[in-house]
Amino acid sequence: MLIRFDSKAGTITMFGEVAISLLRLMGQSGAIPGAILSQDIPAALARLRGGVGAHTEKPPARNRDDEAEPPVSLHNRAVPLVDLLERAAKSGADVTWEEEQRTAF
Repeated sequence: MLIRFDSKAGTITMFGEVAISLLRLMGQSGAIPGAILSQDIPAALARLRGGVGAHTEKPPARNRDDEAEPPVSLHNRAVPLVDLLERAAKSGADVTWEEEQRTAF
C-alpha cells in the first residue's frame, strides 16, 4: 500500500507502513484517509522531529556475503514528510493523506 500526502505546498508518496509510523509519531491516529489543519502543523512537526530523533533502529546483522542494500533509517524516510510539513506551515496550507490509487495501464 502507498500513502499520498497532498497539500497546496506539494505532494509526496510513501510506503504505507512507514507513513503510518510517521503519522503516529506526529500524534495522529494513523488512520487513512486523514488530514491536519495548517494551524496544527507546527506542533505535529515538533512531535515528528522529536519522535524520529528518539527512535533508534539497530540495523540487522550483515555478513560480508550479504549483497542486500542497507536499510533506510526512519530519520531518512521522514525527510520528505518533514519538508512537506515545513512548506505547508510556511504557506498556511492543510495536509491530507489517503491511499494512493494506482491505475492499470
